Amino acid sequence: MLKLYSYWRSSCSYRVRIALNLKGLGYELIPIHLAKDGGEQHGAAYRALNPQARVPLLVDGDFVLNQSQAIIEYLEVRYPQPALLSGDARQQARIRAFCQTITADVQPLQNSGVLNYLEHTLQLDADARTRWLQHWITRGLAALEQEVQMLPASPFVFGGVPSWADCVLVPQVYSAQRFGCDASRYPRLAHIAAHCETLPAFQRAHPETQLDAVPA
Repeated sequence: MLKLYSYWRSSCSYRVRIALNLKGLGYELIPIHLAKDGGEQHGAAYRALNPQARVPLLVDGDFVLNQSQAIIEYLEVRYPQPALLSGDARQQARIRAFCQTITADVQPLQNSGVLNYLEHTLQLDADARTRWLQHWITRGLAALEQEVQMLPASPFVFGGVPSWADCVLVPQVYSAQRFGCDASRYPRLAHIAAHCETLPAFQRAHPETQLDAVPA
């Protein structure tokens, strides 16, 4: 069985959980707490598996792979149905570009390592850190909102079935809501994410349903 090392609130882990669920793949979830005792990801046992000391991490037999986008691409090749990357070359390129806007331009600026640096090294207070988060998240999602407004109306980002783009979008909208961003800046994206969250594959991946979730 596949194993996924994950943290309940990690948006990178969240997107891989969605992909696994959409493909109907069984997996054992192994929690890695990113804050407990200085971060379990820094422990010797986990670093032996993943020297980058990040989540998620997928284990498939004797094959170990980190980085969420690489993991989803691996799943797409190894377990091609149902497809998360479909259509002609141009649509596949658009799906990848949509995902990279979030995974390269937005999400890295909100992860725990960046926030810890802002707090402890640059000594920014909570209000300044919140402004940082809201600026970069809203900037990225507002740009994607403009792009999806030019596409035909559909229940998902690219058509009538969920794709890789939806796996990436839903965790980012969750983070945006968590950090108090103004959803009116990206109404169509928010609508798509809300629709996705009515589906079991997305519900089972939601942070608050994870076995390591911390009650509010």
